[in-house]
Amino acid sequence: MSSSIGGDLAAEAEAFLHQFGGENGKSAEWTEQRIRAVKEQIKAGGTYTHSAEELAWGARAAWRNNSRCIGRLFWSSLDVIDARGVSTEAEAADALLRHLETAWNGGRIRSMMTVFASHGSPSTVRVWNHQLLRYAGYPSTDGTTPRRGDPASDEFTALCIELGWRGSGGDFDLLPLVVSIGDGDPRWFPIPERLAPEVRIEHPEHPSIGKLGLRWYGIPVISDMALEIGGIVYPAAPFNGWYMETEIGTRNFGDAERYNRIGDVADALGLDRSSNMTLWKDRALLELNVAVLHSFRKAGVSIVDHHTAADQFTRFQRQEADRGREVSARWSWIIPPMSPSLTPVWHDSAMRELNLRPRLLQQDKPKRLRGLGTNSVLSTESNAQGCPVAHNAPSSPSCPFH
Repeated sequence: MSSSIGGDLAAEAEAFLHQFGGENGKSAEWTEQRIRAVKEQIKAGGTYTHSAEELAWGARAAWRNNSRCIGRLFWSSLDVIDARGVSTEAEAADALLRHLETAWNGGRIRSMMTVFASHGSPSTVRVWNHQLLRYAGYPSTDGTTPRRGDPASDEFTALCIELGWRGSGGDFDLLPLVVSIGDGDPRWFPIPERLAPEVRIEHPEHPSIGKLGLRWYGIPVISDMALEIGGIVYPAAPFNGWYMETEIGTRNFGDAERYNRIGDVADALGLDRSSNMTLWKDRALLELNVAVLHSFRKAGVSIVDHHTAADQFTRFQRQEADRGREVSARWSWIIPPMSPSLTPVWHDSAMRELNLRPRLLQQDKPKRLRGLGTNSVLSTESNAQGCPVAHNAPSSPSCPFH
C-alpha cells in the first residue's frame, strides 16, 4: 500500500529525486538509475525507502520550504538523526531524550530533527506531545479556584493524568513524553530534570520582575508534525531550533489565553493601569521581552531578538533568489508579534505561499487525545503546512527554528 498522501507515489518520488540529484551534485546517470530502482521498489511493495542522505536533505529542504518560519537562513545546518529503526515505545523515548541532550549542547543549541519510521510501517512512532518540553495546564475545577499552568496544555495534561502521571498542580510542571507504536496504546516516560534546563526570568534593571517567579525551558522542540519527502510520510519527526524572545515574552507569558502575566509585570514595574491611554500593556510587554533576552543571555542559552530574526529572513530571501528559488512565506506568520512595523518583513507585500515539497505538515491529534472525529494520519486542510515557532500567528507555536 502506498504511503503517499496525494497523487501517484512513483511520480512524487521521481520529482523528489530529480530535485535531490540536481541540488546535491548527482550525475544525470545516477539520478536515472536511482529513479528506476525506486520505481521497482514501489512496484514490488507499494512503497520505497529513502537513503540516509536523501532523508537528511529532504528534512532540511522541508524546513527551507516552510512558509510560516522566519528562521530559515540556517536550513542547511540542520542535524538530522535517522531513528527509523526504533520499534518500541521505550526505544522511542530514549531517542527523544537523546535528541534533547544533543540539541541542548551546553546552551549553544543545535538545530536538530529526529526522524522515525514512515507511515504504514508496523513500528510507526507517534509522539503525542505538541512539544517535547511543555508545562502542564490545570483548569479551575469549580470556577472559583484560580487555574494554574499553561492553558494550551489542558487537554494533553488530562491525558497524562489519565495515563498515570501526576504533577504538583503548579504553574511550571514539566509534562512527560507520551509515545505510541502503530495502533498501540500510548505510554508515558518522565523527562529527567537535567535534560530540560530552565531559564529563570529576571530583568537587568527591575529586580521586581525576577520576583514574579517566571521561568521557561531552553529548547522549543515541535513534535506533533509530519514530514513528507517524495510522497513518503514520517508521522514522527520532532525538530528544534532556538527561541525568538517574543515567543516567550509576548506569546507564552503575554497572551490572554496563555499565562496572561502582563498585568503582573505592569504592577511589578509600578505602571499606571487605570487607562489604556497610559500604554501600560505596551510598556510592560517591552520590559518583559527585555527580561527574556537578558535572562537567556545571562544563562548562556541561544536566543535571537525579533529584529535580528527579521534581518536574517531578508538575507534568506536574497540567498534563495541568488540560487533561482522563490521563497514560500505567509506574511501573517513571518512578521513578529511585537513592533512588526519596525522590521523589514512588515513592508514585504510580495510574500506568498507556494506548494513546495519536501514539506512539514500539521496532523490531526490522536483520537484519544482529541476525543472526536476520525483518526486520520494527516490533516486535509490545504494550508496544513506549519512553521516547524509561530511567534505571531496562533498562540500554539509550530516553528522553533531561529
